[in-house]
Order: sequence, then structure tokens, then C-alpha cells
Amino acid sequence: MYDSFEVVPAVDIEGGQVVQLVGGERGSETAYGDPVEAAERWVAAGARTLHLVDLDGAFDGERRNATAIERIVETVDVPVQLGGGIRTAADARSLLDAGVDRVILGTAAVETPEVVAAISDTHPESVVVSLDASDGEVVVSGWTEGTGIDPVEAAAGYEDRGAAGILFTDVDVEGRLEGVRADRVRRLAEAVSVPVVASGGVETLDDLETLRDAGASAAVVGTALYEGRFTLEDAITALEGD
Repeated sequence: MYDSFEVVPAVDIEGGQVVQLVGGERGSETAYGDPVEAAERWVAAGARTLHLVDLDGAFDGERRNATAIERIVETVDVPVQLGGGIRTAADARSLLDAGVDRVILGTAAVETPEVVAAISDTHPESVVVSLDASDGEVVVSGWTEGTGIDPVEAAAGYEDRGAAGILFTDVDVEGRLEGVRADRVRRLAEAVSVPVVASGGVETLDDLETLRDAGASAAVVGTALYEGRFTLEDAITALEGD
């Protein structure tokens, strides 16, 4: 899925606009303009993968930003991974057949784990399971509901069901620009053989290096890039070339 460590720009979409949330809380968002323009900007800056999230879909269970996402898929020439509001195998297959390279399942994977195998059977290497954690437990439905599930314990089970990777978002530090917490990432990376993608808290290039050294295969970065804490070009030079 990743040949070497990747810095993956986030294009989180709410109400047709790119936004970044603080701590995963709806209403905390800062808007950053048109999603297609953002996607094109990141690809021009060297992104090898884009991370798209339909936040309205994540919160409401219904994908409301399909038009913007379709335009991005049609416009860019790099792999696109998409999460938010994908609840069934049929939803996932439709998106994959339409040009999305990987689907990210959070709520659906937790509520119906067999959906991971069902999609993987027809579209191998296409499912990333999102294990987003707050206070040490997996949270779902746009990070609003706790499950009591430990993400590290759950990860191996999803690998067995055919997950091509695990996306781990540390919700407690998401969007706060206060640094990363690498211990959980390290434990996840040690628990599975598939790639672990880390997200949440990145503020500096040192944070990215910390996640890489903890075993992450990639890091999704949003607020730090949009707020100009560092450039994507600098991140690629510093980390992807090592």
C-alpha cells in the first residue's frame, strides 16, 4: 500500500468545503475553501496519496459530499482513499468501481466486522479499517459514540478479515496542533503486519518523524498543512526521502 513512509494530506469535507475539526467535535471546524482546489494543490506539491473524508457522512451516516469527491477522483492522478458514511459492502464496491482506490470503514467495520471480508473478497487490498480512539477506546458515528473496544486488540482481527491497513486517529489530539502520542501507534504497528496509518496531533516535522519511527507506514496530516506549520514539500524532503 505504501512503498515507503508517506505524508498524506487530508481533505475533510463538510457542507461542500474543506474543514478541519478540533478534537473531532462538530462545530469546531475551520474552513479552508474548495475541496477540488485543495486536492489539486496537494498533488502539485508532491502528494502520492490523498485522504478524503465526507464528514457529513461520518456524522449523519449519509454521504452528502459525493459530488465534490467525484470531482476530486476525476481530477487527480494519485490514489485516493475515502472514509465517512460508507456503511455497506454495496456502498464500498460502488465507490471502488467509480475510481476510489481504498475505502475507509469505521462504524461499519465495528458494527458488522464481516463487511471487511465481504469487500476484500471482491476488491482485494482495498479496505482500510479506521480504529479511531478517545480515552483509549474506539469511537464511532463521527467520534460521538464509545464502543469499549481497545484498538490494539481489535486490529489483528481486522487484518485476519482482509483489511489492507489500519488507520488510527488519536481523536483526543486531533486538530489541536499540540503534538502526537506515539505509544498507541507503536503498539498497533507491533500487533499487525499490514500498514498502520497514523492521524491526529501532528504539528511539526519532528512529530512526523516520531510517528515513522513508531512504526507507522504513513501519516495523515490536515491542520498543520492548512495552517502552514510546514509545507508538504518540506515534509516529503525530510521524511519520504530517508
